[in-house]
Amino acid sequence: MLTTNEAFKKFKHRLELNQKEQDNASARQNEVRDYLKTKFDIERSFLTGSYARYTKTKPLKDIDIFFVLGKDEKHYHSKAASSVLDAFYDALVEKYGKSAVRKQDRSINVDFGVSVDDEDRTNYKILSIDVVPAFDVGKEYEIPDTGSGKWIKTDPEIHAEKAVKAHQAYSNEWKGLVRMVKYWNNNPKHGADKPVKPSFLIEVMALEVLYGGWGGSYEREIQGLFATLADRIKDEWKDPAGLGPAISNGMDAARKDRAQRLLNEAAREATLAINLTRQGKNGEALRAWRELFGRMFPLS
Repeated sequence: MLTTNEAFKKFKHRLELNQKEQDNASARQNEVRDYLKTKFDIERSFLTGSYARYTKTKPLKDIDIFFVLGKDEKHYHSKAASSVLDAFYDALVEKYGKSAVRKQDRSINVDFGVSVDDEDRTNYKILSIDVVPAFDVGKEYEIPDTGSGKWIKTDPEIHAEKAVKAHQAYSNEWKGLVRMVKYWNNNPKHGADKPVKPSFLIEVMALEVLYGGWGGSYEREIQGLFATLADRIKDEWKDPAGLGPAISNGMDAARKDRAQRLLNEAAREATLAINLTRQGKNGEALRAWRELFGRMFPLS
């Protein structure tokens, strides 16, 4: 039987992208890129978000692609943020159909209709891509935000740099821990609504709350992370690049109350699982961790 530490290592490995998944992601994002180049003047495009930072969890969905618009599209920059998103939406509907394309506050989501099995497997296929129109404004970018109706500043390269530094400072375990908590955040037992939204907020918080170096025990690190996230979820968490609105603005007071309750429950469940390990009840401990995290946590 696996020890809990071995199970966590296997869990971490399961959440990492394998070559088949990377190949499918590459094919899909290049397909979208090549198509949109026929519809808009695109200066360049690049992968960003948690996929580019290697903090994306599974099932693999919502891979972000930044499309930096060229001079022929500058007229959108002086219009309401919704204008460029409407144009991208219409273009993507033309190729993928209305049922597969969805408007979001800052992007357009394209769903590829991939099914997910009982073990959260997708036959190595990605579920969806998020298309983000952007303008280069010197050292940073501006993207549309329909929530405010304005263009907001961001710099995904700074986000990536901070994630790399945090990972290195934590004995290269930081990204694995972040992926595990993001997977918990997707757990169906929470219902349709994730406890923490956006999931990027988990990563932003982890930049600060995971400190002091890797302690060597996945169980204790995870329990401590859940407890600290619960304690700090109501704090203001600013954009790590120091440009856009606070990342924590995506949750109102009621959502934060719910998130805090569920994070505290997770910390308690983790404590109970640790106690089962201490009592030598290894099988029960593994089942407790699987109940907490979901279907990809291994029992054998």
